[in-house]
Amino acid sequence: MTVYLNGRLMADDEARIDPTDRGLTLGDGLFETIAVRGGQGLRLDAHLARLRAGAEVIGLAVPYAGHELKAAFQDVIEANAIDFGVLRLTLTRGPAPRGLRPPVPAQPTLLITGVSQDLTPQEPVTAVIATTTRRNEHSPLSGIKSTSTLDGILAAREAAKRGADDALLLNGAGNLAEATAANLFLVIDGGAVTPPVHDGAMPGVMRADVIRGLGAWERTLGPADLSSASEAFLTNSLGIRPLTAVDGEPIGDGNPGPVTAEAQKIARG
Repeated sequence: MTVYLNGRLMADDEARIDPTDRGLTLGDGLFETIAVRGGQGLRLDAHLARLRAGAEVIGLAVPYAGHELKAAFQDVIEANAIDFGVLRLTLTRGPAPRGLRPPVPAQPTLLITGVSQDLTPQEPVTAVIATTTRRNEHSPLSGIKSTSTLDGILAAREAAKRGADDALLLNGAGNLAEATAANLFLVIDGGAVTPPVHDGAMPGVMRADVIRGLGAWERTLGPADLSSASEAFLTNSLGIRPLTAVDGEPIGDGNPGPVTAEAQKIARG
């Protein structure tokens, strides 16, 4: 694999991350996952806007301009001959002495990797409502793509132990926030609804496209709303998965529905 690290392309076995990098030692960083179709990265402007918004929240400067990052994405795509696949950008605060206080000035680390992957429509999934952890809707981190994703990892481990494909996370108030690495949409009375960002939902790039494309709206959703839904689906930058059952109870008739199919068309562009 050829990667982009701090301004240049190199073989992955040549890439070196400093052992004191705060992304490694403290999870002090951000990431973006970007779909590639036909040799082109998708929704780059939206991803870069979210990256910069997250960097502002944690007080970290993005070390390259937008056009430079777009060129770097394309370089990684071409170097790895990716037609359909996934890019990941990881930005950390870089190396620093021990301690929580960020170094001034910081020397950020920026890494872009890319792999080929099938992005055809994804199979239906089942989920459980996680009991091991909750989404902290009051934290500013709930609205950014932080490299510290242990809540999602705990919930994903619980889902696997309980025989499900994914987990839905509740927030501190007991309302639905999102899945482990995706936004949640329910179809109620024929319309698509999704938890608002202030309830702990990540401001997903695909989520925004689906809201615009379907005329969906945001409102607080509780677990009881699952029984009122005729369909449900999960969205992230790589696609849309129908959600057919939660905690062993089917959503609607337990099959993907027409609104989900329309959302998948939006995902494919």
